[in-house]
Amino acid sequence: LQWDPMITTLPGLYLLSVGVVKPAAWLLGWTGSVVCSVGMLRFINLLFSAGNFYLLYLLLLKIHQKNKAVSGFQRILSALTLAVFPTLYFFTFLYYTDPGSVFFTLFSYLMCIYGNHKTSALLGFCGFMFRQTNIVWTVFCAGNVVAEKLNEAWKIELQKKKDEKISSGKGSFSDLTRILQFLVEYLLSPKKLITLAALTWPYIILVSLFFVFVFINGGIVVGDRSSHEACLHFPQLFYFLSFTVFFSFPHLLTPTKIRKFLLSLRKHPVQYSLVTVISLFLIWKFTYVHKYLLADNRHYTFYVWRKVFQRHELVKYLLVPFYIFAGWSFADTLKSKSIFWILMYFVCLLAVTVPQKLLEFRYFILPFLIYRLNIPFLSLYRQLLELAFYILVNAVTFYLFLNRTFQWENSDEVQRFMW
Repeated sequence: LQWDPMITTLPGLYLLSVGVVKPAAWLLGWTGSVVCSVGMLRFINLLFSAGNFYLLYLLLLKIHQKNKAVSGFQRILSALTLAVFPTLYFFTFLYYTDPGSVFFTLFSYLMCIYGNHKTSALLGFCGFMFRQTNIVWTVFCAGNVVAEKLNEAWKIELQKKKDEKISSGKGSFSDLTRILQFLVEYLLSPKKLITLAALTWPYIILVSLFFVFVFINGGIVVGDRSSHEACLHFPQLFYFLSFTVFFSFPHLLTPTKIRKFLLSLRKHPVQYSLVTVISLFLIWKFTYVHKYLLADNRHYTFYVWRKVFQRHELVKYLLVPFYIFAGWSFADTLKSKSIFWILMYFVCLLAVTVPQKLLEFRYFILPFLIYRLNIPFLSLYRQLLELAFYILVNAVTFYLFLNRTFQWENSDEVQRFMW
């Protein structure tokens, strides 16, 4: 019955906690001090964590169902690796919204690829109640349906023209304009739009309700708005790509990938020069530094910013070649997906990262997991390397959190290092 005005998310986690703990207390005769204890509330996230592991396994099974070369053990291993993904796993043991937010979003995505769109939209609403930005992943689910229809139509279009030079799946710099032209023509057809609306109406209703909420609320944030102002923070995309390379290095940082990238660089110098200029401009004009990033020394981002970006004014520009490699490598691992799926995912990635002023690794959890679920499986050796790396990062994070406590001058409370 109390509400802290500093809380910025909707009460999904708290409502669900009451829904789980109250009946358990009634059945087992627990007292109020047990029901509302820190341990009991954190237990809710352990339930979500177990659910996330199972959902990740089911998603890997469904998304890669055509890949018969991958063993059942590799699928379980991959699901386990993603379930202990450090940024998510750490918050399993605290009373944060992340495990529940991930649970409902993954469940919504699973229902979507099984074709249960009403259920998917309902679960998307639950995800929205945990974190407002999850509405983007409802759009992503609708986009999955649209991308599938567009891909079918594109294949028919290619068949008509009997043009074998353009691949329906991969696309390249030269193909892109033609694909975009097809996209515009398709989406300007009222008949085709009606067909798409008939397929995605549950998502359309949910997104419409979201806009009603934003209008009534006067913004997306509830509670403390002063620290959560939306802006066009384009370098967030570069931070996300760097974050992804760090946590997916067995996929993205291979000698073969680096050789392929250098070859691509030699083949398309003009395009890469243009991308470099655009990246430098976006960093120059759209870099924002949130007050929390400079002041809150409990979080790893504070040290990343201080030790890397604040070393010199030019550092943020010198990182552009790495960002371009990260972006190329990221896109290269997704080439098995259709060009329309990639465009749709990229739009959702921009929508969920760019408006955030604060550099916060938790904002990258869902886009990272959806990316990882959709890329090809690695060899068993590389999968084990990735799992070992995650376990090591988790061990270090927990050790610092539990044993390296410190105090602020103006507070008696114990402070801890965390994501």
